[in-house]
Amino acid sequence: MLVVGVVLFEAVRRALVSTQNPNLLPALILLGAAVVPAAFVTFIAGRRLSVDVHGGALALVAVVGGVVGVVAAGVLEFDTVRRLGAMPMVAVGLIEEAAKLLVPVALVLAVRRWRRPSDGLLVGVASGAGFAALETMGYAFVVLIQTRGSLDAVDGVLVLRGLLSPAAHMAWTGLTTAALWRAAGRGWSGAAALRFVGAYAVAVALHTAWDTLGSTTGYAVVAVLSLGLLLVVTHRLSAADQRQPFLAPAH
Repeated sequence: MLVVGVVLFEAVRRALVSTQNPNLLPALILLGAAVVPAAFVTFIAGRRLSVDVHGGALALVAVVGGVVGVVAAGVLEFDTVRRLGAMPMVAVGLIEEAAKLLVPVALVLAVRRWRRPSDGLLVGVASGAGFAALETMGYAFVVLIQTRGSLDAVDGVLVLRGLLSPAAHMAWTGLTTAALWRAAGRGWSGAAALRFVGAYAVAVALHTAWDTLGSTTGYAVVAVLSLGLLLVVTHRLSAADQRQPFLAPAH
């Protein structure tokens, strides 16, 4: 998927450069923003996880979760700035990490057959992918306007944010929703619920650190930590799925 996506992106880019046809810009921005997130969702889905959620549902979660998350975060952040006159970085983390959970929370409450933590992790990664792709499209569009049509500047935004998206929004939401699904699967017991709150707090802390740091080294540290946590949790869930079948709680 990654190779095909990159080839398609480069084909559109070459056509845009050679024809100077602005009608190709939306396709370029869409592909540039979505290729890496889509490929990473596919990568996580192939980690020998025992999941019940299928590809069509993941695509729907990415689209709906991304749109709902971006809209909710945008409105809440606007209201916060209007009331406080500024936007503390921790508030950005709290708002965006909560906004990305709106669709996953609705799913875990409505679809009772999806109770594996593996399902939750994959749903969270998909929701984070949709959010990241839409956010990247917005940044690319703004840069396009600010630079008066500089394709190099747009490419820079698409490449940088595309490469970082798995270690940012996708990792943070995946970690949180895995804990959310575990809490739901265990009947919202105290320990499982506290683990979910702890996972959400970790995601907010990583998000805040990302937004606060202004150096390449700082971004690299947060990216390695975030992606490392996601891969460790993915490996543990895969190992647990292989050892024993999942039993949903009685209702």
